[in-house]
Amino acid sequence: MGMCFPCPGESAPPSPDPEEKRAKLAEAAERRQKEAASRGILDVRSVEEKRKKKEKMEKQMATSGPPAEGGLREQQYSSNSITST
Repeated sequence: MGMCFPCPGESAPPSPDPEEKRAKLAEAAERRQKEAASRGILDVRSVEEKRKKKEKMEKQMATSGPPAEGGLREQQYSSNSITST
């Protein structure tokens, strides 16, 4: 019937090298993270490009300092027209 031990003529299957096993586990983890990051996104490349562009703009704004005129404009509304100051 069912035997718990291998036949005397058979040897146990060789276990993988610990470093090899660790590398395979790391690969699988990276693949899972990549799949999870792109879940629900149809075009992964465009999302990456947009993210890089946004980071570049933020970095550029941080290094350039505040705008010369403050960047905001006030608008005054009157009954006839809009004037900006």
